[in-house]
Amino acid sequence: MPNRAERQADPAYELINPLENSSILYRQHGFPHPLVRWHYHQEYELHLITASSGKVFVGDYIGNFYPGNLILTGPNLPHNWISQTNDGETFAERDKVVTFTDELIQSARSVFPEITSLDTLLQRSRFGIQFQGPALISQVSTLMQEISQSEGLRRLAAFLSLMSLLAETDQYALLSSDQYRRLGSEKNQHRVNLAVNYIFEHYNRDLSLEEVAEHLAMQPTYFSKFFRQATGRRLVEFINSLRITRACDLLAHSDLPITEICFYVGFTNISNFNRRFQALKGMTPSDYRKLTPVASAP
Repeated sequence: MPNRAERQADPAYELINPLENSSILYRQHGFPHPLVRWHYHQEYELHLITASSGKVFVGDYIGNFYPGNLILTGPNLPHNWISQTNDGETFAERDKVVTFTDELIQSARSVFPEITSLDTLLQRSRFGIQFQGPALISQVSTLMQEISQSEGLRRLAAFLSLMSLLAETDQYALLSSDQYRRLGSEKNQHRVNLAVNYIFEHYNRDLSLEEVAEHLAMQPTYFSKFFRQATGRRLVEFINSLRITRACDLLAHSDLPITEICFYVGFTNISNFNRRFQALKGMTPSDYRKLTPVASAP
């Protein structure tokens, strides 16, 4: 069974130093790497996974990622990708990242009115945007490679082509909830981070509202209301969603029996597991497994 990595309880602020004579920053790195941590920064960031699979966190969103995962995050939106690895396994290259600032966009808008065509895309990025479709991902990967190998006007031209491509596509999904984005105070955001981290570490066993509330030093009734306002979901709904997400990962990428997966992710009986799975995925666990090419391969 793959190891499950931990993320920090509170997102760290990352200071990104701009390049001289360039408004576009390109980076790539492997895993493990010091940049892989629960963090946020003032810049926009386009993040392409090229190797490994695992868990992705964007605001209050928790999901699975695989090679080809492409996400744009807006300013100050916490995020992280944690690869699930076997003991000692490393990846020389896992991430390709293009970073740019809001100052760049606003300065360009004052000179080139065409930049306003990016406004909707950049507003959506405040929630985190996951882009989809093999053809789109392939085009983006090519343009990111061009950005990495060029400088000056050629780099800027490749960046604008990339942004135009993302702004025009309808193959995307928003990730984090509006409630998370509107949490307001740093204290509230810190509390949500603590709660989500604690749930992530203990979701695969019996986990009560009272236990999570005690971890945050809050009264259960107040915590229940706070958590629902912050995430848009009741605690039990949030936990079940995380359990089903993990179950989908195991159904697709392991040959474990469905009953064993049910108990491994934290459900206490198979009928409840099947009912929750059907409600969230619109199909049974066995049907989901049949549809996944990795699990179905001989």
